[in-house]
Amino acid sequence: TKFEYSNLLISADKINIDDEINVSIDVKNIGDYDGDEVVQLYINDIYSSVTTPKKTLKGFKRVFIKKGETKSVEFVLTSEELAIWNRDMKHVVEPGEFEVMVGGNSIDVQKIKFEVLN
Repeated sequence: TKFEYSNLLISADKINIDDEINVSIDVKNIGDYDGDEVVQLYINDIYSSVTTPKKTLKGFKRVFIKKGETKSVEFVLTSEELAIWNRDMKHVVEPGEFEVMVGGNSIDVQKIKFEVLN
């Protein structure tokens, strides 16, 4: 079966370092059969003090969706998911811009950005 992603939303455009952010997306089964989809959430810390991957998997959920049905899938990103190991080997959340990507694989994703404030 096939799935279509739409309405990627975040709970805030700007958050503080210790805050969390809610991410939601609608997934519709546009195929001919009922099926499972693994919805994947990736982030990119756009400007960090150390080199980080362009896409880091931070969450996934398997959802069963009947033919023609749409389900909303939600994730919560906490400071733990946003933290990196800096040059001093401290696990910290750095202020700056983050990109959230959600999709059924790492290539076909919807993107949205938010900012972490100091």
